[in-house]
Amino acid sequence: MRTTIDLPDDLLRALKVRAAQRGETLKVVLMRAVSREVAGNTNAHTRVSLPLIAAGAEPTVDVTPDDIATALASDDEQYAR
Repeated sequence: MRTTIDLPDDLLRALKVRAAQRGETLKVVLMRAVSREVAGNTNAHTRVSLPLIAAGAEPTVDVTPDDIATALASDDEQYAR
């Protein structure tokens, strides 16, 4: 079904940017947003309770600054392709 909606210019620009960033059409982005609103799922992010590691617990993964730098460099390399 077709319909016409009137959106503020800045909102339409933001929607077009979001669609382009995701490689999707404006229609797909709008349908997803409207579907979430109708379903009552307006918050796409899941909230977590902090702390994620209980006080006094030993971490199960030992991550060093070098590990983080390597992971970020790998991500940068993948996005550059």
